[in-house]
Amino acid sequence: STLLRLLSPFLQRSGRVAETEVLGRAALTLARRLGDEAAEACALGDLAGLHFLTGRHSEALALNDHALAIWRRLGAESWTRRCLNNRGLLLEGLGRYAESGEALRQSLAYSRQLHDPFGEAVAHSNLGNLYEHTDPRAAIEQHLRSLAIGEETGSVVVRHSAHCNIGYAHLTLGEPAAATAHFEESLRILGSPGDWHGESQSRLGLVRALRLIGHGERAAAECAELLRRADARADRYTGALARHQHGLLLRERGRAEEAYEQWRAALDALDGTDEKTVLQELIALLDDSGLR
Repeated sequence: STLLRLLSPFLQRSGRVAETEVLGRAALTLARRLGDEAAEACALGDLAGLHFLTGRHSEALALNDHALAIWRRLGAESWTRRCLNNRGLLLEGLGRYAESGEALRQSLAYSRQLHDPFGEAVAHSNLGNLYEHTDPRAAIEQHLRSLAIGEETGSVVVRHSAHCNIGYAHLTLGEPAAATAHFEESLRILGSPGDWHGESQSRLGLVRALRLIGHGERAAAECAELLRRADARADRYTGALARHQHGLLLRERGRAEEAYEQWRAALDALDGTDEKTVLQELIALLDDSGLR
């Protein structure tokens, strides 16, 4: 049980989707067989993380809430804080913004009570992502708070995530040049591959920003590299998001038929996920072509 618990985060960070799911389900089965509630909650949390990474936010929320109930019953405040933060993140992705804000503010309060700077930084980060829907400037302020904690504690994960999130806020504001600088800094801080989710988010943002500032050739090269890495990990969700961008780049270069092929493949890969924005855009793009 302990070995399974140690292996799961490593596989998840490296983006090994299929292996992570097999291991996570084995860990959950074993924990329940042993009657080990803490191990069960850990396994539920790991599986929730996997479902989040593959775009299945509703399923992830159910798993996370089950883990949250166990940690609350056990009185484990640090784990409760983590689950509340994940709950806020998942609710934001599902468009349930009021509930998301409530969970994130509870997580932030726990972090301060526990004197947990990392937890506080992550809560500010997720609050920033929530605020981006209504006030991207306020979102950037939250990400800057997270970045300041990351600088103070020397956390690579916090610093890299903050720059990535600031990049997305600038994209929302229609400022792709500013976004490009933050995505590049995020990847520079992250360095060699290790955290696949963080890396893929930064690479995807960089592709979008480069395309919007007219650097099509570099955007295409970055997109091809992102696709290669996603396919190597059997990460269909990230691959679909990259294929959406690849199709836009192909269309700009007059290669419409190839663009449609990318969009159809992306649409198929997103089936069964909770991704709404890209899915709706793909449907519109294919409807306009008359090929869906």
